[in-house]
Amino acid sequence: MLGGLLLLLALRVPVAISLLVPSLVYVILDPTATLGIAVQRTVSGVNSFAILAVPLFILLGNLANVSGISDRLYTTAIAFLGHIRGSLGYVNIATSFGFSWMSGAAIADAAAMGKIQVPAMKKRGYSEEFSLGITGASSMIAPMIPPSIPAIIYAVTAGVSVGALFMAGILPALVLIACLCAMVWWLMRRQRHLVLPKSTWAVRGRSLLGALPAMGSAVIILGGILSGVFTPTEAAGVGVLYIFVIALIYGSLTWRNIYRILLGSVETTGSVLLIVASAALFGWVLAREQAPQLAAEFILNFTSSPIVFLILVNVLLLVIGAVLEPTAAILILVPVLGPVAETFGISPVHFGIVVIFNLLIGLLTPPVGLVLFVLSSVTNVPVTRVIKGVIPFFIPMLATLVIITFVPALSLWLPALLGFT
Repeated sequence: MLGGLLLLLALRVPVAISLLVPSLVYVILDPTATLGIAVQRTVSGVNSFAILAVPLFILLGNLANVSGISDRLYTTAIAFLGHIRGSLGYVNIATSFGFSWMSGAAIADAAAMGKIQVPAMKKRGYSEEFSLGITGASSMIAPMIPPSIPAIIYAVTAGVSVGALFMAGILPALVLIACLCAMVWWLMRRQRHLVLPKSTWAVRGRSLLGALPAMGSAVIILGGILSGVFTPTEAAGVGVLYIFVIALIYGSLTWRNIYRILLGSVETTGSVLLIVASAALFGWVLAREQAPQLAAEFILNFTSSPIVFLILVNVLLLVIGAVLEPTAAILILVPVLGPVAETFGISPVHFGIVVIFNLLIGLLTPPVGLVLFVLSSVTNVPVTRVIKGVIPFFIPMLATLVIITFVPALSLWLPALLGFT
């Protein structure tokens, strides 16, 4: 099974087909299994109320991207941070943080911010490599905080509360922001010319008022979930309606835009849910063959230390993340590694944040690195230049990974405080 999967992936067969073909071969060759079971398991993988949040949050991110909300967030960040040395680096991080409460996906963030921030930074004298690198690195914030799409996929796969995983990612995201800001300070410490005139409080107030309605989506999504008024899926639906109304008020929606938003959402949702459906059958086969138990037995014979286990998992996931996109990697690996982590006494919520952030780093790692290609596409810069710009920012990302991995309280404190665990 695993050999067939790796072979198909090496041949560049789409991930969903690479998962489905070995699973169907297994079902055909096993006399005790039937195609009816295969169909049932495949359909059950996407027949979930929690999974419904995925297409809704994809739609919400696309709406926010096209409606000009990212421009308003950028203008507000410039007004408050522009006078600091190397300010556009901090503006990049701040804008990504604000946009993250609506996108939930690194690719959406990179596409939106790449179009706005990279040209603006180059125009103001920032190097192309720095502009691309900080834009790619700051896009990692989006999948760490609500409405994180990888968190929903992990929660459904591991049987963990979506709300708990949403809350668990907030403090690690703030750690990432702090590490990225420290890197910007270090790289810009001698660039005294990279400052903008200080904005007046009147300008700051107007820009903030223009962005406040968009920021309300974070209040609705988080507030609704925390108060118990909405489930995460219901919060996604309300969030879509809210951003749609805001976009209408801003006057940024046309019939052409609406068609493009819906088409993009359908394409992304179709590709994600096809992987989810195929991985459900693949996971059933692995469970039937007792792969999690065999993996646990092998690792326990190798080490009895949770720290050594986490180090091994980090290395494995960094390698896997370089060749598989996060959704597929979560669906393949979590059914095997999740039970092993529990035998070491590691919380599934903490383990989820470790898994997600490892795989996010893979989005900036060649050869697959989807964010690298998105940035290359929206900025018309060769992908080799994008890679060169991103390399220095692996330092703060890996530092964040170490902190997240070995300080579980960062992931567990907020969900426990809010009663999710």
